[in-house]
Formats: sequence, structure tokens, C-alpha cells
Amino acid sequence: MLKTFDLVLIGVMTATAAVTYTIKHRAELKVEEVHRLEAEIKLEKDTIDLLKADWALQSQPNRLERLVKAYNEELKLQPTESTALVHAKELPMLKSEVPVPDVTEAKVSPKGATVANAKSATVASAKGAPDTKGAQATAKAQPIPVPAPRGEAEDADQIETGSVEE
Repeated sequence: MLKTFDLVLIGVMTATAAVTYTIKHRAELKVEEVHRLEAEIKLEKDTIDLLKADWALQSQPNRLERLVKAYNEELKLQPTESTALVHAKELPMLKSEVPVPDVTEAKVSPKGATVANAKSATVASAKGAPDTKGAQATAKAQPIPVPAPRGEAEDADQIETGSVEE
């Protein structure tokens, strides 16, 4: 007859076999998932390569020139003038970099430029007056920078170019 110890060993061996099978099954599922993901990645890379090749064909200068000639009457396209290009230093500032003007002390001249009434605030703070509003007005009343017109910009005949890289 089987002893109790033999029954316990058979139970442990059965449990170990069940755990081993479960681990093996999970590992096989993970391997299948890895293969599926690798196939998706390869498909995406192939798609990207195909789209890059398509873009190279679509943006060929000869093709674009033919399209411009074919649709010139409908689109009325004109060559870009060199004055239409903008240098980076001529672009407006970011909204976060623009100083906030104090609307209570700022006056607008007829030309549209902001003129700050900071002279009296600067004089008051220079005399040692305990007016803290004057110091705040001086800090807030900075003129808002305006890009220079194209004709007045230095090195206006030089065009900065760059390329788009991945």
C-alpha cells in the first residue's frame, strides 16, 4: 500500500508539473507577442521607407515645374521674392517673452507706438520717494519690441537657409 509520504510526494510532483506547464505556456504567449510586435515594427519601418520614397518622387523639381506650368493659369502662381523671406531675428517674440505694459500709465501715440509715462516714476524713485508703485511702473513700462522693416534690416541681401533633418 501507498504510504502517506508517497501520496504527498505525488501531490508535490503534480503541482510542480502544473506550475511548470503554466510558466511554459505564459512564456510561449510572450514569445508570440514579441514576434507579433516585431512584425508590426517591420511593417511600420517598411511603410516609412515607402512614404519617404513617395515623398522624394512627389517633390522632384522637374515634376513640380511641370505641375506649375500645367496649372499656372488656374492657380496664378508667382515666384517667391527675396523680400518675402524673413530672417529669424525679424520674427516677433514669443508671447511669454513680451513684457506686460501697465495700461494705467501707458499712452498710445498717433503712430500706434506705446509711450510709457515712466519718466515721473523714474524721477520719483531716484529722489528716494517711498512710492513702490513708481518702481513697479518702471519695471512694467518697457517698450514692446517691434521687428525692423525689411529695408532697414542689416544684411538684408543675405538669406539664411537651413535644411530639415531627421
